[in-house]
Amino acid sequence: MSIKVIYPFGPTMAKIKLTNTIIKKINSEVDKIVSNQLLSKKYNYAKKLAGEVEQEIELPTSFTNKYLKSTLQSSIKAFVKKSTGKVPKQIRLKNFWVVRQFAHDYNPVHFHDGDISGVGYLKLPKNFSSGRKKYKTNGSIDFIHGSRMFLNKSIFNHIPKVGDLLLFPNYLMHTAYPFNVKGERRSFSFNAEIDKSISNVFHD
Repeated sequence: MSIKVIYPFGPTMAKIKLTNTIIKKINSEVDKIVSNQLLSKKYNYAKKLAGEVEQEIELPTSFTNKYLKSTLQSSIKAFVKKSTGKVPKQIRLKNFWVVRQFAHDYNPVHFHDGDISGVGYLKLPKNFSSGRKKYKTNGSIDFIHGSRMFLNKSIFNHIPKVGDLLLFPNYLMHTAYPFNVKGERRSFSFNAEIDKSISNVFHD
């Protein structure tokens, strides 16, 4: 007798690998902003976010449109198609920001707006996930959905690597843990809206 394990419940996620070119482009833009006081103040995004972190920066729309929009749209289109069988015709990038996290900073449990959200990783300190326990949660991200029960997990933990891009539905709660080593954990997040005929599952 053969058994195939299926996953009929819970939200889907996607994992994608960013190119080195994109990583370098974003890091270069962030470095340019953080090295300039006026630009750092202009693109400060901290008041709109939940993170207890060093710095949160919204990247200029001109930059995201030129270097990131096409890649993110094609990734979202593929994710939605694989998850629903439907191809979105409209994908609007609502916002895009970078999180600079250092030792003891953290992001509390929260969720996003839009329809599809994403988080990508640009820089990571050496041995950031090391800790006193065998579970390497330091500097990692937890995605949380529902309650843990028999045959049902409620937490998906991901230890990031530079270049990882995770896509998920906006309502999926998540948290980024603090770490104890020197160095910067640099990530980006974004929210996007797609066709309401696909995302609004409550319509007639």
